[in-house]
Amino acid sequence: MITSTRPRVEYLASTFAALALAASSASYAAEDLKIGMILPMTGPFASYGQQILNGVHLYLSEHGDTVEGRKVQLIIKDDTGVAPEISKRAAQELIVKDKAEILAGFGVTPSAFAVAPLSAQAKIPMVVMNAATSSVTEKSPYVVRTSMSMPQTSAPMATWAAKEGITKVYTLVADYGPGHDAEKQFVKTFTEAGGEIVGEVRVPLQNPDYAPFLQRIKDSKPNAVFLFVPAGEQSVAFLKGFEQRGLRDMGVKIISTGDLTDEDVLDATGETAIGAITSFHYSEAHDSTKNKAYTEAYYKAYPSKRPNFLSVAGYDGMHLIYSALKKTGGDASGDKFISAAKGMEWESPRGPISIDPETRDIVQNIYIRKVEKVDGKLQNVEIDLIPKFKDPSK
Repeated sequence: MITSTRPRVEYLASTFAALALAASSASYAAEDLKIGMILPMTGPFASYGQQILNGVHLYLSEHGDTVEGRKVQLIIKDDTGVAPEISKRAAQELIVKDKAEILAGFGVTPSAFAVAPLSAQAKIPMVVMNAATSSVTEKSPYVVRTSMSMPQTSAPMATWAAKEGITKVYTLVADYGPGHDAEKQFVKTFTEAGGEIVGEVRVPLQNPDYAPFLQRIKDSKPNAVFLFVPAGEQSVAFLKGFEQRGLRDMGVKIISTGDLTDEDVLDATGETAIGAITSFHYSEAHDSTKNKAYTEAYYKAYPSKRPNFLSVAGYDGMHLIYSALKKTGGDASGDKFISAAKGMEWESPRGPISIDPETRDIVQNIYIRKVEKVDGKLQNVEIDLIPKFKDPSK
């Protein structure tokens, strides 16, 4: 029996046409500017969504909720974390039903990957405020990122480790896009500098049991373990397991991307985190006038939370949106918005940042940090700097 596929083809075509029509019919002269925020507000990555949203709201409280005569309206959709179909459905609703002109947020890579094709089809700007797999910006010409990429943070860690005389490293990363990126770039940069990888392991993204992996690391007797695990409970679990298994006593160093000692979980790690070396683009302890003002405003608005890299990405994402719309006179259409965003540069709480006009990805300082107790509080203290660093994989 032969079944015709024509109805399915026609359905897809009509869906894509509806997406494009919805985006193009939203006049920038409309009273409100609707920004659709797709974020994990529940589930294991809920802290990601909350911190990004905190940064967004802080920017709006400081700069007002109107830009170029258009009142900003946030429409928040919870995608629950690693649930691509939910993210995709949320984006479809935002574009077709809610008439959102900009999509923003994206706490994790699977969410960004699911939505990017819709951004391309509807020609709608998509401002990524976390999802860190390098190729995210390649999935749609309307994607621009204000967070980071994993190669951007892992390459400096490899260079620093080799310079400091670390010769043998065991790598442990979460088994999804950002983890693969971090592992690949670290191994490439470290081995090119003369280092040796004595073991590699990828662990489940959700609820990994680190005990068997830590034993493997212990048995291989490396100088250091390089890792990437998502910020949150997994950071606490790894650091406590590392200490309990006696790796610290063996002299094994922890070198990692900054997610491991994110301010959101740093207090919960306790002193097990002291001495961990990480490479990242933001620290609450960053010494600048801009960051001092940012952290003071953040604590005033959210006294029970600590400002972290996710909040800053949300804050800077809104800065990009406002600045682009000021250039376009309020026109949020994809081509004009992205053209305005390319090459943009400004001073962030993390330091000077810019948007690469070729890749639409962020260029920023990467800091080597060491966890220390400062005035009774654990902080990521900056000890080295790689200025204006691009994603080296692009």
